[in-house]
Amino acid sequence: MKRSLLQRLNFLNLPILLFILWMLLQEHWTIGQIVLGAFLSIAISIAAWPFRPIRATLQHPLIALRLIWHVAVDIAKSNYDVGRIVWRGQKAKATPGFLDIPLRIRDPHGLAALACIITYTPGTVWAGYVEESNLLTLHILDLKDEQFWLDVIQKRYQEPLIEIFE
Repeated sequence: MKRSLLQRLNFLNLPILLFILWMLLQEHWTIGQIVLGAFLSIAISIAAWPFRPIRATLQHPLIALRLIWHVAVDIAKSNYDVGRIVWRGQKAKATPGFLDIPLRIRDPHGLAALACIITYTPGTVWAGYVEESNLLTLHILDLKDEQFWLDVIQKRYQEPLIEIFE
């Protein structure tokens, strides 16, 4: 079975990303910094191969960009909501609680991305995951509408992650 050029070049993603990050962290771009950045990005990528037995491939970059946008908007809204709850104190009457959310996603990279999304969003915490039943337990600072949170996790985050990783 022939692999596309994009699949063949997939191994370059990590060294390119590391090199870009290295160069962004440099105050002055010199030939020495460029050579050192290239060397370190390649060496670290080679050293990381044994630790990543399952390789991820980005299958739908436009869906990934849309998901990143949704997450950024949700994080901004959540920051505002949590700030409002904190500043208002007792007047805000937050209703914290736990919610069990059944998931369909099975890919470890997709699950890791979902965990990051949930952890980055203020007011939500990934409280547990049962692999056998694929059940996520989520702690929510202000759990007033369970269906809202089910829709956010299952439709807004999980569906794009399934398209991207599975």
